[in-house]
Amino acid sequence: MAQQGSTATGPAPAAAQPLNAMPYSPSLDVTSLDRTVDPCVDFYKFSCGGWQKLNPIPADQAHWDVYAKLANENMQFLWGILQQDAKATQRNAVQQKVGDYFEACMDTTKIDALGVTPVQPLLALISGLKSRQALLAELPVIDSNYLGAYFLGAGVEQDEADASKMIVGIGPGGLGLPDRDYYLKTDEKSVKLREQYVAFLEKLMTLGGESPEQAKSDAAATMAIETAMAKAQLSRVERRDPHKTYHLMTLAELKALTPSVDWTRFFEIEGKAHPASLNISQPEYMKALETILKTEELSALKGYLRVHAMLGAAPSLAHNVEETNFAFYGTTLRGTPQMPPRWKSCVRGVDRHLGEALGQEFVARTFTPQMKAQTVLMTKQIEVAMKQEIEGLDWMSPQTKTEALKKLSAIRNKVGYPDKWRDYSALEIKREDYFGNVRRANTFDNAYEWNKLGKPVDLNEWGMTPPTVNAYFDPQKNDINFPAGVLQPPLYDPKMDDAPNYGNTGSTIGHELTHAFDDEGRQFDWQGNLKDWWTPEDAKGFETRIQCLRDQYADFVVVDDVHINSKLTSGEDVADLGGTLLAYIAWKQETEGKTLENKDGFTPDQRYFVGMAQWACENARPEDLRANAITDPHSPGFARINGIVSNMPQFQKAFGCKAGQPMVHTPSCKVW
Repeated sequence: MAQQGSTATGPAPAAAQPLNAMPYSPSLDVTSLDRTVDPCVDFYKFSCGGWQKLNPIPADQAHWDVYAKLANENMQFLWGILQQDAKATQRNAVQQKVGDYFEACMDTTKIDALGVTPVQPLLALISGLKSRQALLAELPVIDSNYLGAYFLGAGVEQDEADASKMIVGIGPGGLGLPDRDYYLKTDEKSVKLREQYVAFLEKLMTLGGESPEQAKSDAAATMAIETAMAKAQLSRVERRDPHKTYHLMTLAELKALTPSVDWTRFFEIEGKAHPASLNISQPEYMKALETILKTEELSALKGYLRVHAMLGAAPSLAHNVEETNFAFYGTTLRGTPQMPPRWKSCVRGVDRHLGEALGQEFVARTFTPQMKAQTVLMTKQIEVAMKQEIEGLDWMSPQTKTEALKKLSAIRNKVGYPDKWRDYSALEIKREDYFGNVRRANTFDNAYEWNKLGKPVDLNEWGMTPPTVNAYFDPQKNDINFPAGVLQPPLYDPKMDDAPNYGNTGSTIGHELTHAFDDEGRQFDWQGNLKDWWTPEDAKGFETRIQCLRDQYADFVVVDDVHINSKLTSGEDVADLGGTLLAYIAWKQETEGKTLENKDGFTPDQRYFVGMAQWACENARPEDLRANAITDPHSPGFARINGIVSNMPQFQKAFGCKAGQPMVHTPSCKVW
């Protein structure tokens, strides 16, 4: 693997001009097409076959798609901004923080000279614990170092039964592999991966200063403890049901569940001595954790804690440690051959810890008021289409429709960036202290989250930073969120005609809107409360319709003999289908009475569907596909396109598809 020095390699920074001012052609990307493929046989390959040939996966990526390419362009643009902010002599407070964080991260000479010194105090604290009692007493202190994940996760969250309140949430944590299934599956690849994980931990701990014998012992103990933890956790499919992860308890009840943890000290360290109520998402896991803390050997518990201290610190330490960490999590798990250039890691770090500060710099250069107005209008039009669809449903009773329309009208649209930027003035960033910056940023973020306890929910807060190429629906805030980063060409092109824009960005808007009514989102009411507002007959009708999609998607093969886990992906699959239909309806209404011309060899309707399909063009490594089949609630790109259009008569009419062809699914699935 290439050595990551302080010299930046790769393309030059692109901060000279706004992203939306860069040259591009305001037309469909016809080079992405594969016209040798019949669109009625494989529409995804027809739309993306050319793209796949022209866009091999870069060596530092596990997969490569249209979103990833745009994210890479955004990062390159941010790189230029950060270089300017790092070197400028006249800087405001925002530019100072983001510039100095970036500069400290890029100084790999100093980072490498420190080696593993920054994490040694925490490792020494753990090694110095002489008894189980001492270890249990220090667990809250170890956790407060914000390096690594130990046994569980704790923070502040909205109360699912009363979304106006912020309460403490506690759940499982502390696994080194991405999901509990990695510890439980018995196939040959899973067994081998666990062996590779243990070998990685051994190497990591020797880099941390342990003898080979101690490193081997700590790695084995960690695998044994994590396996016991994994066996007690709910699966990802089970966690999609919010009723299975909501268990309100008092502090006294939590103490009775896990008496080995000094909860009083834990909450005192967080500055919240006596939380009134807590959501314990998985009580059975907490019981299993109590058994682990009481019965595991002291040496094994200390080994587990040391391993997770190193895992937490590894990405911020010297190159040999960072490279070892990447060799497992990047190469072994995801198939990525090469570490990203240092500038990418540093841009990501600034975005992670100072995202809204960096976001101010990004938005000022990339997202015009006109772009925001256009996408807000599109969002409102799609909401009108959703209203019409709900009103016209023949399987939903008037009673449930009333509640659905009430929820729809209450959804808040957040586009581009927050109305009020987050204040980072209390976060100290030092130009020559990268590891310290990471620690202080983690502490700052943790305090920011815990400070929400007992205060009104901030409905204006965002869960993504402005440069992010993504979007989301928040069921408890009942809002849809579209960062400026995802509203850039080629995903949203203000110079393009409506058909592909509605097909691409419009479908994304409709997708997030439909999440309010998917298998998980439909369980929350218009105020974001976990509440059943469906009649039993309507709930059954919904499940019948969503099962149609589950049955269809379960037949798709991801890689080798691995099929889509459609129980995991059904929420996203429903949102894809509903979003594409809603955007199509909104586009038709927007262009009603207008004369639409054929372009690029396609009719307007065909342009809509090609525009919709081309956001999903992708290439992926087999390792990444296998990992995503376990952990990702999204289906692979080919299924997200073919699975949708095969259920849409509008598509079949546009391309003249006939019954019996692959892009005509029987029965036709339709939920909304």
